[in-house]
Amino acid sequence: MDTFQRIKKIVLEKIDVQEDRLTPDATLEGLGLDSLDRVELMFSLEEEFKIKIPDREVTIVTIHDVVNVIDKLAEEQHGEV
Repeated sequence: MDTFQRIKKIVLEKIDVQEDRLTPDATLEGLGLDSLDRVELMFSLEEEFKIKIPDREVTIVTIHDVVNVIDKLAEEQHGEV
């Protein structure tokens, strides 16, 4: 399962959104994620991908942004994608 599919599965478990709306270009705001939802999502992603998302400001607007950040962190922290 690629990064997008894994993220999609987590998002579908965490929020009430139709699966067809969950595209790479979908914005987190457009999917209805508030700030608490985003924090919970980040914790779930850390657990799923066995990574640590740094406290530094990371710009995440779309699901595609989430994929890019996760892939980059996995590469940096584990040497893999």
